Amino acid sequence: MQTKKKALFNIIFLLLVFGLTVYGVFHGEDLGAMTEAIRNSKIEWLIPGICLVIFFIWGESIIIWYMMRSFGIRLKRRICFLFSSVGFFFSCITPSASGGQPMQIYFMKKEKIPIPVSTVILMVVTITYKLVLVLIGLGILLFGRGFLHRYLQDILPVYYLGLGLNVFCVGFMTILVFHPVMAESMLLKGMEILERIHLMKRKEERRQKLKASMETYRETAAYLKEHKKVLIHVMLITFVQRMALFAVTWFVYLALQRHGTSPADVIFLQAVISVSVDMLPLPGGMGISETLFMNIFAPVFQNVLLPAMVLSRGLGYYSQLLISALFTAAAQIYYSGIKPKPGSQKIC
Repeated sequence: MQTKKKALFNIIFLLLVFGLTVYGVFHGEDLGAMTEAIRNSKIEWLIPGICLVIFFIWGESIIIWYMMRSFGIRLKRRICFLFSSVGFFFSCITPSASGGQPMQIYFMKKEKIPIPVSTVILMVVTITYKLVLVLIGLGILLFGRGFLHRYLQDILPVYYLGLGLNVFCVGFMTILVFHPVMAESMLLKGMEILERIHLMKRKEERRQKLKASMETYRETAAYLKEHKKVLIHVMLITFVQRMALFAVTWFVYLALQRHGTSPADVIFLQAVISVSVDMLPLPGGMGISETLFMNIFAPVFQNVLLPAMVLSRGLGYYSQLLISALFTAAAQIYYSGIKPKPGSQKIC
């Protein structure tokens, strides 16, 4: 019952944010001119953009497949693609992308994959996913001062906030993984303070859950120490995966027949949006992503700014949502009709 209520809340929240986004973006705009610009775009340049979105989803499936093998679990790549699609779909529709991993674990259980194994793998995926984004963000900050002041002068506070939140998140997760005893002590102390000032009721069950969750971080730390080479490979794949999604906007730029801006500038401007919105509690950064796009890409797309935003978000987010939704439905149908035999996965 609680799960159904949560799902209903997520759907209502998603529709509300989507409605407000549509109103905020299109209110007072010349929709006829926008439609005409999109109609006149070169469709052949949009097809590679869709391919990059599929590659982005496929990239995580390769990471999952690769890490499963390091545990001695043999899975077909297409099964890992289903896991990846499920993760992206539920991340797209839930605040702060909170629903992706629980649903991935749910489907992985159907392949008889132990929860501790799937949890550790998805923990590493999350850490590397955010770490790569932080490295890109810090790289822009340290080596792209001219770039920042040329394009981002008006939204620098938002960028600094987004980068700061990501750095904090990665730093906190690193402490949880590599210093679990210290992290557990800090969290328990924080819990005691909240209980003392009556912001939280004292529950022993909550303490036990915290201690159980810390075991996951210990297992993740042990895995990373034993598989340093795997971690490096995962980070490289994640970097390529991230850059592929950012490059979708470059193909929109080509489709709208624009000239004068380098591919690197377009790609890193899109990266700036991801850095800025990644930690915000909005499904897919909806609303704020569109606003930032209209601000920082104004000198790049000029009189076709609104069509560019529609195409870029349409490909980068909404097509990702649609593609992952289709394969999530395929996963549901597959596991409803085909149940792997117990012990079908070989675990060394």
